[in-house]
Amino acid sequence: MPEPSDGPSGSEDPTARPDPTAGTGPPSPPAQAAPTLHGVLRTKGYLGLLVISALVGVPVSLAAFWFVGLEHQLQHWVWESLPDALGLDRAPWWWPLPALLLAGLLLAPIVTRVPGRGGHIPVDGLGGPPAPPRTVPGVVLAALACLPLGAVLGPEAPLMAMGAGLALLAVRPSRRAARPQLVPVLGAAGSAAAISTIFGSPLVAAVMMIEAAGLGGPQLLLLIMPCLLASGVGALVFTGFGHWTGLSVGALSLPSEPPAGIPDPGDFLWGLPVAVAVTVVCVSGQLLGHRVKAFTVGDPGRAVPPPPIRQTALRTVLCAVAVGGCIAAYALLTGRSPEEAALSGQATLGTLAANPAAWSVFALLMLTLCKTAAWGIALGSLRGGPIFPAVLIGAALGVACGPLPGLGVESGLAVGLAAAATSVTRLPVTSTVLAAELLGPDAPDSLPLLLVTAVTSFVVGELLRGQIERRTPTADARAG
Repeated sequence: MPEPSDGPSGSEDPTARPDPTAGTGPPSPPAQAAPTLHGVLRTKGYLGLLVISALVGVPVSLAAFWFVGLEHQLQHWVWESLPDALGLDRAPWWWPLPALLLAGLLLAPIVTRVPGRGGHIPVDGLGGPPAPPRTVPGVVLAALACLPLGAVLGPEAPLMAMGAGLALLAVRPSRRAARPQLVPVLGAAGSAAAISTIFGSPLVAAVMMIEAAGLGGPQLLLLIMPCLLASGVGALVFTGFGHWTGLSVGALSLPSEPPAGIPDPGDFLWGLPVAVAVTVVCVSGQLLGHRVKAFTVGDPGRAVPPPPIRQTALRTVLCAVAVGGCIAAYALLTGRSPEEAALSGQATLGTLAANPAAWSVFALLMLTLCKTAAWGIALGSLRGGPIFPAVLIGAALGVACGPLPGLGVESGLAVGLAAAATSVTRLPVTSTVLAAELLGPDAPDSLPLLLVTAVTSFVVGELLRGQIERRTPTADARAG
């Protein structure tokens, strides 16, 4: 596979960043002018990078397709085929307890012994620097141990780590060491290819990579083109293999959406408080996740040392069982299937949007409460992605608020989707695009409400996190 070259002699590296130490020490030669968009496109090294991004999209998306297909089949077997084989109409209320116990027992040796510890902890977001290739097997094993058995997490974070790690194999280790600026670009392209369709559209994946990078000008061009290429190629592979094999990848989608109209003043009057409520719930779940993380692996930021390996393993199992307990509580309290509160939430989200009248307000509130608790515990202890369950939590709370005078189920659903995605990702543009993609043909009419909701959720979420961060040192000091 070709590698990007250093470009013509005397040309500057388009991915190089300014030296932060410039201006200190002995005088240095005059710095070259900042690269222009035209200059970046004409750089031979960058054109080679685009070629690699397009090529790595094929193997990365193939690996992602088979991973998601296998995960979906295992999930179907655990939660539908096995209960049916045992003569049960559906998974009983106690089903999550042994399932999550098994998940914890499988995960414990991975997070304590395997290189990479099964990937980053979900409460930390979607991950930091690209995962080294040697950690990919552990990431895959951890995800397959957790997600099919009912962990309240999504596949997006493991897929992104897997995609980044596999993409880095396209460049020799010596090359990566010589040009470290290639690593984040190739990693982002690989991640975009791996998640190209699980959000319902390759555009969502590309926008997420771009907005998360926070770049502009020529630096943005360095990232946007590889991500768009890799995401487009990945979506093509996902679509083709899904058609040829008949396997489902469980993408986040709404097969049937309640018809939405143009938002009226009542939608904004009630929609903004609902957005605030959704944001508070999601941030509270993340706060619980941070507490659980400190319990399972320690938290240097709060001076909590990591526990011994044996205690980490035991606490991981205990947290997995606690997740199962939250799911079982939902089934006991509502008389509904525990599968609705388990797993990532793609299937339940589609069911809820297709027939919201089949859910009582009490059931929706219990789903919000129990799934948030399970999600928060899983965020700090298990392995997976944080976004998918949060979207279902926001949708459930939004639909529960639908009967408010002047709001309606359709607007409540739209507000819940946008607010939950924004509060958990802290990416308002990506969240608006994702919510619009989920709402389908009615999205243009809902865009004003989605945009205002995303901005409101972002501001409220950041203010809440700021308050929490200011109070945490004081609380820790008093505890000490």
